[in-house]
Amino acid sequence: MLFASYGFIAFIAVMLAAYYLTPARWQWITLLVGSYVFYAFAGLECFVFILFTTVSAYIISRLIEREIKKENDYVAANRDTISKEERKAYRARAKKKRFHILLWGLFLNFGVLAVLKYSAFAVSNVNSIIALFGAKTLSLPSLIVPMGISFYTFQTMGYLIDVYRAKVTPERNPAKLALFVSFFPQLVQGPISRFSELGAQLTAPHRFNAKTVSFGLQRVLWGYFKKLVIADRVVIAIKTMLDSPEEYRGAYVLLLILLYSIQIYADFTGGIDITVGVAEAMGIKLAENFDRPFSSKSTKEYWRRWHITMGSWFRDYIFMPISVTRPMMKLNKAMAGKFGRVAASKTVAYIATTVTWFVTGLWHGAAWNFIVWGLLNCLVIMISEALEPTYKKFHQRFPRLTESKAYSKFMSVRTFMLMGVIRSLDCYGNVGLTFALWGSMFTLGGLGELLSGGIFELGLAAKDFIIVLVAVLVVYAVSVASVKGSVRERLYGRPVLSACLFGALLIAVIMFGAYGVGYDASQFIYGDRFR
Repeated sequence: MLFASYGFIAFIAVMLAAYYLTPARWQWITLLVGSYVFYAFAGLECFVFILFTTVSAYIISRLIEREIKKENDYVAANRDTISKEERKAYRARAKKKRFHILLWGLFLNFGVLAVLKYSAFAVSNVNSIIALFGAKTLSLPSLIVPMGISFYTFQTMGYLIDVYRAKVTPERNPAKLALFVSFFPQLVQGPISRFSELGAQLTAPHRFNAKTVSFGLQRVLWGYFKKLVIADRVVIAIKTMLDSPEEYRGAYVLLLILLYSIQIYADFTGGIDITVGVAEAMGIKLAENFDRPFSSKSTKEYWRRWHITMGSWFRDYIFMPISVTRPMMKLNKAMAGKFGRVAASKTVAYIATTVTWFVTGLWHGAAWNFIVWGLLNCLVIMISEALEPTYKKFHQRFPRLTESKAYSKFMSVRTFMLMGVIRSLDCYGNVGLTFALWGSMFTLGGLGELLSGGIFELGLAAKDFIIVLVAVLVVYAVSVASVKGSVRERLYGRPVLSACLFGALLIAVIMFGAYGVGYDASQFIYGDRFR
């Protein structure tokens, strides 16, 4: 069921009515039933996978809980009869046993994800090698990739790891855990929630509150404005250029980078607005996933502001664990003796960062362009960190320049363009082609043609570009205004103005939304990619 469909709007209307008409103590059951109905639209054959994740996570978490209890009970019962060393050794053995149980949970669930999503990519690469020797290539049957499997797998495995770390108490009601795994608004494209933040909210009673419902629906409308008026409009020109990349080189590559940056921001943040808004209308607060990323001054800052929940997941569950593994600690110790502590710690950090970004790229898509995309982000971040002392000296040498607003804007534009160039690997799909087209940008070939009317031969008329420009300015204005606090909160005390503005927003979506003849209200970018 597409978010950008009448069916989804009808589904939300029914869900809201059913949710608030259900007695408070049973509301979570309505949410679970609704989530499973929503998932059923993706195909009943996909149910076996989300049920497997739910059941395996429940069993593994309860086994870990049992081992924790056994350990604590033993230590408490023998506190006066065993030495400190014996107690420490027992806890180490108990932790190792829990870790092995956790590994089974991770292996089973990430194994399912890997087979369904990455086996075709792996086989194609193996076949490329086999073909060099003239051997018979391998074949693979067509596999189902369930909707949202990347998101619900990562979210649920985060829950298991937190149970292992004793950061959360495992959910003893399997149906309530099932709701955490399958909560329908975030199944399509996140955010990736933590059980400690979302679990209790899902099962808590929520009485109808006009302000809460109103704010939620306003956010949903704002998401549709971004998606339909901006993202689904500019995608027409983007597709035209991608259909014939060799024809649209030079200045057209720069145009595509700009338009795709606009599209992916409007598409992804629009989808998150709808997700967060639907949950908010039910009294449930999801984690924010964006914080004005295009105002970032560096790549590192950009990734703290873009897809925030994904970044924090990879940091907490991949980067940090790798950094403190036994091999990394040994490497750190060995290098510290020869090259110093600073060099040793940086080496460990760079290795962990590289692995993390490799996995991040692979998570975005089973293709080499996504792997290269991840590694390029990694390279830029590591180079920036290595040059940090030089940047610091430059700032000290030219304080008037580096503290000026003009320089701040320059850094934001520089980061925006750099991220846009790397992101074009997503568009073109082919690494070699993308590198060649990057080279063509410096020639600015086709600039004259583009400015003399070529821009209007990409499937969009002048009025379409005007609509996009005005809509982008509206989004920018709201983004700037939100720095001082919630725009909705400030409008809440002025009901007439609020009604006029959101009425105008609704009219804009109806009048200028890119649907109907000539357009196709497409699936959200991240929702389609992370099946």
